[in-house]
Amino acid sequence: MSFSRGPKEPVQKVETNVWSCTSDNCQGWMRESYSFEDEPRCPLCQSSMKQEVRVLPEVK
Repeated sequence: MSFSRGPKEPVQKVETNVWSCTSDNCQGWMRESYSFEDEPRCPLCQSSMKQEVRVLPEVK
């Protein structure tokens, strides 16, 4: 017996402004809209971050 929730809707991907860690040893990043600071520090390693644009799943 198989349980199916039916076909899943494809997730819309959009260009999103993000903050990305500048450290070569860290892959930390966060969506700009989730940051409370003008120039945040990486929450994983405390390095500085730079702004980038990434194509990510849309968050509603």
